[in-house]
Amino acid sequence: VGGDLPAPARRPSLLVPLRASSVDTDGDGTSAASKSEGAQSFDLTTAMFCGALAFDAYAEPAANSTRWERGSRGMNVAFLSPAYTRSLYAGLVQFTPLRCVDLPDEEDTAEAVMTGGGVDAYLSVGIVEGQWEEDVRVLEKEAYHNGVRDLRGCAHVGRSATAWSNVNKNKAKANMKKGESGAYHIPSGWGKGGQAVWEDDQPFYLYVQDPSEARLVFSVIDDDMIGEGDVIGSASRRLTDLFPEAKEKDSVQMMKNLVLQKIKSGEIDVKNGMDLAKGVVQEWEGDVKLTNKPRKKDKKGQITTAAIAGAAVAGPVGAAVGGLMASMYEGDVRGKIDLKLRYLPIPNVSVEREKYRPKGGLPGLNWSDLYERHLDEVRATLPPGAPAPRIEADDAEFCFFVNHDETGCACAVYRSLEKKMIVISFRGTCVPKDIVTDASIVQEAWVEGEDVKDEGVAKVHAGFRNSLNSIVRRLKELVLAAVAPGEDLSDYDVLVTGHSLGAALATLFTADIAEYGMDAGRSLPQLEPGEPWWSGLASAFNKGNNGGIFSGPPPPPRPKSLKMYNFGSPRVGNDAFVAKFQSLMDDGSIDEAYRIVNGEDIVTRGPRTMNGAFLGKISYEHAAPTVLINPPSEEEGGEDDQSVLWVEGESSDRDCPVRDGVALTSPLAEGNLLGDLVKSVQEAGVEAPKSIDGLPSVFDLGKITAAAQKVGGRLQSLTADDLPTVLGIDKKYTEREVRMIQSIFSGQALSHHMEDEYYKGMGLAVGYVALVGEELRPIDGGLSEAVVVDMVKHLDGGDTESIEESVEHDVEAWEAQLKALEREEAG
Repeated sequence: VGGDLPAPARRPSLLVPLRASSVDTDGDGTSAASKSEGAQSFDLTTAMFCGALAFDAYAEPAANSTRWERGSRGMNVAFLSPAYTRSLYAGLVQFTPLRCVDLPDEEDTAEAVMTGGGVDAYLSVGIVEGQWEEDVRVLEKEAYHNGVRDLRGCAHVGRSATAWSNVNKNKAKANMKKGESGAYHIPSGWGKGGQAVWEDDQPFYLYVQDPSEARLVFSVIDDDMIGEGDVIGSASRRLTDLFPEAKEKDSVQMMKNLVLQKIKSGEIDVKNGMDLAKGVVQEWEGDVKLTNKPRKKDKKGQITTAAIAGAAVAGPVGAAVGGLMASMYEGDVRGKIDLKLRYLPIPNVSVEREKYRPKGGLPGLNWSDLYERHLDEVRATLPPGAPAPRIEADDAEFCFFVNHDETGCACAVYRSLEKKMIVISFRGTCVPKDIVTDASIVQEAWVEGEDVKDEGVAKVHAGFRNSLNSIVRRLKELVLAAVAPGEDLSDYDVLVTGHSLGAALATLFTADIAEYGMDAGRSLPQLEPGEPWWSGLASAFNKGNNGGIFSGPPPPPRPKSLKMYNFGSPRVGNDAFVAKFQSLMDDGSIDEAYRIVNGEDIVTRGPRTMNGAFLGKISYEHAAPTVLINPPSEEEGGEDDQSVLWVEGESSDRDCPVRDGVALTSPLAEGNLLGDLVKSVQEAGVEAPKSIDGLPSVFDLGKITAAAQKVGGRLQSLTADDLPTVLGIDKKYTEREVRMIQSIFSGQALSHHMEDEYYKGMGLAVGYVALVGEELRPIDGGLSEAVVVDMVKHLDGGDTESIEESVEHDVEAWEAQLKALEREEAG
């Protein structure tokens, strides 16, 4: 076979791709199909746009970037858009801990055995903004507290590495050569406590909203191998006590003043651009003495010692007095921190927004180009003067990336202020913690506090819920801050997407926002009342006309529209959760929601409904309609939809092949072997014999003969799939199960879940051959042999022989068409 092959007739589902199911023709961002009767309609352009960002979330920002705000509770945020960061914060503080002296020894015997006799110290720093009055009261009024850990409203928390007590200076140097922390411990000696030393460790950073009101809270914490450790001591300082220039509300004027002062003092050269840039940075180096500590948890030892000493002096009375005094003694606050600080003001000035182009997760894939090619195709079908079909605008930007150290949950957020659109993309499985999250099948109540034993309670995958719960409150705060100044979330369209685990998280997040709004006062839904949604970071962006915080309790804001397009999603909840999700789609709380599935992707077929002796019945079902790339062919029992994409409820009435369906059915049901045999007899009109002599009449013999012929014909078409139907097992269910098992053994089940296969499948859907490391090639205008071979391999997943047979079949079919055309022309 050589040269180019026009479209073979055998594979219309491959070669007649679905271009776009709906196009925005009036410029309001809504397709005509979706406007009719309020029904949703799958939009291929939106799916392509979300596909690029769903896989882009795998590209996590560099770990050593200064953009990261590292949190002591595992919450980390990387701020990637200068424009977004400038609208959100007024300054950035860099912390470089040097050492902490006069540390006590380890009191936990078990911990001392594992890590050494000294405390395993690390420095945790939080920034308290002025609006958190409860946190301010703790710092100013309470003598005993846990420092950073007692702060309820502090979203900005960072930490150093741990100086483990079994690591000395020599071992620390060896660790540094391996790229690890150089922190180490110096044991206590006679008359002096231990020391934690951070030698050449990387600094950490925290952002500040209002420098004039901000307070820095320092806590030295004894880390534990198991558990969260104990606070040793804390202290707090106003930011303006360390950097007096930060009192200036106008950051631009403050920067001018700093540069002028340093020019006059000769610290910087006015001709040196780097000197001028450094001139706006303020520096401070010194020590901070710990002034507060938590109350002692265990005083039994000191009470016993004091009672014995008191008894030796004054008998029983002395023992009582000694024990009483010891019970009230909390001990002295010990410890002093040496550190360096740098403060960089962030001027709130307009900056040019460079358009962000999604990169995807794997090298060699070009999602952005595939999306642009699709837009060109759609644009060519529009009448002159029609608005562009583009989802985003030229100001599209990557705002921030959130992840959590303990759960591995991660999310990327993008926005376009021109289009008034925010995209939330959850990252899929890519670290070992994600695999643990995926593997669990245990369910818990969707609304925390509801009894999972109650019938009808919506339940979801416990691993998925716990993962999302670890970041979602902070995520909602930052999403609320992503709107332009003076605007509200109700002005914005919100798109939610994700792949694999990220798709499951996207489903849960969409359900939360659809039912309750962007409630930043709590994490996921709960029976207990949450805090006011505006009291966190969002308070700076949701003000009344008088410039103050809302006086009444307004409901959490809702987006203008809410759409979800996810890829390779596992099942996330039980029938009750799916019913809840469907009701949110039916009442318009969710404008569009689709699950895009690539071929035999095994992840989308689980978790499965099961009955366990210990766990009881655990049911799982899919939420939202399925969009299947490469629909089942006609041989497999379905209609040929003449497209690469099959949309559940829109393309045809065929049962969704990704859902389990009903396993048990009546053996006499139509389509089953016994049912078809009975129907054949009934259609022949055979009845009980009525002749006088008890023998069938000639007419009855004819009916019996006709019935026998039908029964014989049905038996001749007998397949292995018919046999389970005799026992009441649904034939379609058996076919799906067999197909899934075959896909597992062929390797398709897992390969179809990967990004490169979704890239290939979405390329087919928009009419392009999209392969890793290769230029995009349009399918229109004929296919070369290599392209046909690759596409057949993609669809069939077969071996070399089956691929060659498919190509030969296509060539033969095309030659037959040519001969038919020649005969027509000759005639």
